[in-house]
Amino acid sequence: MIPRETIDTVQVPGGGEMRLVRRGTDWFIMLGREELMSSRMSGSEEALGLLACDRVGACDRVGARVLIGGYGMGFTLRAVLGRLGPAAAVTVAELVPAVIAWAKGPMADFAQGCLDDCRVTVAVADVGAVIARAAGAWDAILLDVDNGPDGLTRQANDRLYSAAGLAAARAALAPGGVLAVWSAAADPAFALALGRAGFAVDEVVVRARASGKGARHVIWFGRRG
Repeated sequence: MIPRETIDTVQVPGGGEMRLVRRGTDWFIMLGREELMSSRMSGSEEALGLLACDRVGACDRVGARVLIGGYGMGFTLRAVLGRLGPAAAVTVAELVPAVIAWAKGPMADFAQGCLDDCRVTVAVADVGAVIARAAGAWDAILLDVDNGPDGLTRQANDRLYSAAGLAAARAALAPGGVLAVWSAAADPAFALALGRAGFAVDEVVVRARASGKGARHVIWFGRRG
């Protein structure tokens, strides 16, 4: 068996140690012993981007504005860029600077230049702060932060999924805009909270792997009326 090799280690704001690990051609981002993401598991992250764009008609909308919370390994960003036209604008909010450095450094071949696309702006910031900056600013907000509403890495992420956080996200969307939230597992209480926040809710179950195999993940789509 090919051994795992730790490429870099960084402290996460609020506590915890995040590691970039390689095994052969596979990449992993770990929090302690927990595997946060893997280059072999792209299906649900890609679905987050593709389905959100489809729900707002972003591929047909000139100048579509999309906010992605959490770069991860770039699966969602690359999917979104493949759907959007040349006049679109995508902002990626990533709290951990090392994640962006890894994408531009040891994982540059894997990133396929997505961060250099002229439509992309990177904000090294808490996505909650970016959401709060402007009302009606986004056609779609895509959140793949922590592990979903039942987070692993930072207790502070919980506020994104609270009633106040959902109200802020709704206010940041343009009329007809969509909030898309990725989760590693089902959460009926969160689906109800989305409805209470004034969203029309659609819940989709997707597989972790692009092949249609692997664990079942959940994406909620909340449309602002």
